[in-house]
Parts: sequence; C-alpha cells; structure tokens
Amino acid sequence: MPKADGADSEKGPLRRCIVTRETGPKEAMIRFVLSPGRELVPDLAGRLPGRGMWLSARADVLERAQARGAFSRAAKGLVIPPPDLRARIEHGLRARLRDHVGLARRAGQAVCGFQQVREWLQNGRAGLLVEAADGSEAERRRLQGRHGLPVVAVLYAEELGAIFGRDHAVHVGVASGRIAEMIMQEAGRLAGFTVNANGAGS
Repeated sequence: MPKADGADSEKGPLRRCIVTRETGPKEAMIRFVLSPGRELVPDLAGRLPGRGMWLSARADVLERAQARGAFSRAAKGLVIPPPDLRARIEHGLRARLRDHVGLARRAGQAVCGFQQVREWLQNGRAGLLVEAADGSEAERRRLQGRHGLPVVAVLYAEELGAIFGRDHAVHVGVASGRIAEMIMQEAGRLAGFTVNANGAGS
C-alpha cells in the first residue's frame, strides 16, 4: 500500500515533518493521529494506534500546517482539528514535563532551593538546572556560575513548587542520567509552543 503524503514509516528513530519536510528525532517532534471521528489528536507520548503525522515542535509550524491543509493532505481525507489544538499541546507538554521532574524528585535525583542546588553543583552531582521561567535571570546566572550545565526554563515557579510541596520553587538541580535527558527533550518541545520561553540550552 502506498504511503500517504508526509505519513512516513514509523520504524526507526527519525521522522519527517509534514510541513518543513525536515527529518529529526521523534523525541523532538509532535505526533498526531486521527480519532475514529476524524478529529486530529496530538499524541504526545507517541503511543496511540494509527498512522502518525509528524510536525516539528513549533507553534509556527503548527499554524502553517493548519493554514495549508497539511494534515488533510497527509491523511488523504477529512481532518477535523480541535479549535484549541495549540493550547492542548502546550497543556499536555507542561503536564509531561512536570511528571518528569516529579519522577526525578521521587527517585532522589532532584533537589530544589538555591543552597541545595549550589551544593549539588559544587559536588558535581547536578547535570541539569531546571529554572523557573519567571525567576530572576541574574540569580540564575549567579547560581550557574562557571559550571556550564544545560538549563531549561519553561515551567513557572508555582508549577515547580507544586512538585516539591512548596508554594513556589525557582531553582531545581537534576542529577545526570536518563531522567535529565527526558526533561531536556520535553522542555525543548514545550519551548516551541510557549510564548517568551527561554527553552532548553546550555
């Protein structure tokens, strides 16, 4: 059976964006499937049944896909996008990122608070800094110092605080390892859909 335009084989680690035609790792992209009623569903975990349609994880690419009918072409038929599609994606990615940070906390691989994070940095235990998007940029630089660790800053202080049972948290240190990698991947996707997000970087 011939493949639908843009709906490439889902075997292997790479996927092709149906808008930009660029190929990238599936962890950095957004997968979409159709419900039985032909509604477009963002499959953020990449596990829903059905042939996937993949987009680069950026709001502008999503807007282009909708404006140009890219989903209908890829699916070769009617596609019904929900009116709040972008909001659904951002909400879902935020929840996934909070879950990953919470997993790190429960595994003893994350601490919060300026002093505790600084101790982890000094001891070489931290491999990633998760900073509140609404935190102080100057304080963030002072904490990071010369350590040169990756920093993600897309969740707000209230969101980070809830993970650690506090009203708010500005600084979170995460140990190196698979969970830190998952946090960076998810933060990178979220940054593409978040207004004024600092995103992920070093």
